[in-house]
Order: sequence, then structure tokens, then C-alpha cells
Amino acid sequence: MIGNIKINLWFGIIGFAITFFASFGNNPWTTSLVRGCFGFALWFMLAFLLRFILGILASPAGAAKKPPSPAGTSGMPGTAEQTVQEDQDRGNRLDITSPDQDNELNNLLTPKPVDSGGQESFSPLDPPKLVSTKQQDPEELAKAVRHLTQK
Repeated sequence: MIGNIKINLWFGIIGFAITFFASFGNNPWTTSLVRGCFGFALWFMLAFLLRFILGILASPAGAAKKPPSPAGTSGMPGTAEQTVQEDQDRGNRLDITSPDQDNELNNLLTPKPVDSGGQESFSPLDPPKLVSTKQQDPEELAKAVRHLTQK
């Protein structure tokens, strides 16, 4: 993170002042004080978020440059200093390459000839029609309804 806790405190004080004075005109001073404390806490946390984001944005620029090796080191691979430096640099860079898939993409996008010799032409779905049955006996209908409501 960039900066120190003083930045968070200043952001919190600014948030307290804005919230307190904005609510002071319409509320009692105790309500304004409570809302100001909530404003302080919220702005304090927002300052942490801002410092964290700025730290992430500033970090890759410094990680891309490797410091020159000191004159006293041999620069041999496997030295303790080099492994410590590699451990510190690990995870700071992302190198992604995708395989060449141009031919596969072109094959998917080009239309293929249609062999219509063995296939039938389109025929829409013809579902059976729902037909109402003849008028049933009211006693049978009542019996069916009673049977369904008992479960």
C-alpha cells in the first residue's frame, strides 16, 4: 500500500466533517454526531481501498525493472541472493500466449456444402390435437374432485 495511516485519518476527518455539517441543519447535534462517526468510518475504509488500488497500480512499473547486480556478486545461477530475488518477483508478471488457432477458426466460419440427396425436406411438427371428451356424469366429476382434494 502507498502512504501510511495518516492518510486514512485525514480521509476519515474529512468524511466526518462533510457528514456532520450536511446533517447538522436538519437533525439534533447527537444524531449529526453519530452520522459523522459513520461517515468517518466509511471514509477511513475507502482510504484503505484507495491506497490498496494505488499500490497495485504503482507496483508493476517498479517490478518490470530489475536492479543491476552488485559488483561483488558473481551472478551465477542458483546463488542465494538470486533465489530470494526470484521469490520476490514471482507472481508480479503475467505472460499469457494463446496457441495459433487461425485454421480451426476459418474452418468453423466457412460454410460447408449441404448434401440434400439423402435428407428429407423440412416438415413442421404435427402434435395431436386436444379434443374434449363428451359431457361426463356430474357424479363422476365430483368423485374425481373429492379424490384429488383428499391427498
